[in-house]
Amino acid sequence: MILIKRVYLKPEKTDGIRILVDRLWPRGLTKEKAKIDLWIKDIAPSHELRNWYSHDPDKWHEFKKRYFKELKKKEELVQSVLNHASEKTTTLLFSTKEEEFNNAVALKEYLDKNRREP
Repeated sequence: MILIKRVYLKPEKTDGIRILVDRLWPRGLTKEKAKIDLWIKDIAPSHELRNWYSHDPDKWHEFKKRYFKELKKKEELVQSVLNHASEKTTTLLFSTKEEEFNNAVALKEYLDKNRREP
């Protein structure tokens, strides 16, 4: 199971494996407080794509299209997250205040579409 959660929210046992999927470390958050098991910064959108998107909801569909194209070139990282998710609950962590239109939401959609059924 893959969940999504803002990294600033309190960690819970039900989060399972907590994976930060942002390129930048969350502001003002210590590693101890974040309780992050894995930081896969290279699975995040490229710096150029992140800057272009700038959390503009009007660009959401185009952002996902471009991000999915980037993810196709990162099969090893995608498979790593899918492997974790097949073993136990996996929570994708993001830092933005925008909870509906962010890279973790897009990544989960991509992972759900690319999950191989046993």
